[in-house]
Amino acid sequence: MAEKSASQEIDDIINNLPSWKGEKLAQIRAVIRQADPRIVEEIKWRKPSRPEGVPVWTRDGNICIGEALKNAMRLTFPNGASLSDPAGLFNRRLDSKTVRAIDFGENDTVDEAALSALIAQAVRV
Repeated sequence: MAEKSASQEIDDIINNLPSWKGEKLAQIRAVIRQADPRIVEEIKWRKPSRPEGVPVWTRDGNICIGEALKNAMRLTFPNGASLSDPAGLFNRRLDSKTVRAIDFGENDTVDEAALSALIAQAVRV
């Protein structure tokens, strides 16, 4: 049996999440991929409590990380503190010197244009 690509593994993660979380991660993923087609999908940080690993989008370094939390889908930007966020998307990790994150709840809408601009900026940084 052939080993799955990271993109196929992310498909599996999306399909195995509760419905709204999978739908939200799929929507976020589509925005990331459209923001810069050169972004690479990877799976990192496999551990016994999370054997499927964590979806990570990279391009010359980590751009953002997608994680399912108990009540949210979190998109973490390791260098988020160095990004301007005119739309005010960042709502978590605001006290960190480097990291910023966006938690999306079940009924939250994704501002695709603002998220795409944030992704593009993260790629440049």
